[in-house]
Amino acid sequence: MDNITTYLDGNSRFADTHFAAGLGIAPARKTLLLGCLDPRVNPSQIFDLTLGDVGIIRNVGGRVTPAVIEQIALLTTLSAVLGGKLGPGWDLVLLQHTDCGITRLQEPPDQLAHYFGVDVSALPGKHVNDPAAAIAADIAALRSAPQVPSSFTVTGLSYDVADGRVTTVADSAPLRAA
Repeated sequence: MDNITTYLDGNSRFADTHFAAGLGIAPARKTLLLGCLDPRVNPSQIFDLTLGDVGIIRNVGGRVTPAVIEQIALLTTLSAVLGGKLGPGWDLVLLQHTDCGITRLQEPPDQLAHYFGVDVSALPGKHVNDPAAAIAADIAALRSAPQVPSSFTVTGLSYDVADGRVTTVADSAPLRAA
């Protein structure tokens, strides 16, 4: 059986047993989570989430990039179009992890610098080798982005791929002072 057939069979089982009709477009837990594409780090499984609980943005390294800031801005606009307000009472969770593949992308540095939208000389400030420092850098990037709602509560977490445990590396706090 090829991969696509396997996926379609899995979807059939999902549709028959886990599909939840009528879910709203907004996450039920008023949470956006930014995590890595690494297949070992699936936020839905790590946090035992169900369909519709949390909005998840995934990219290489689970990092705040210009594209992520643009996605949050678009989600803010979408929320307003739908009659809601993204931000007040909402959580923004940054999930880093150990043994991330982004640590292997530092040479040559040009591609990684482009990914972050920075000059090569600014790459050390992105802390790609240190999940806790990377979260601090990403929170700083979010704080400096006016298109990200100030009223988000932001939290930084790190997942250990060796034991499956998540630790808090940046306590929940308002993104910016109101």
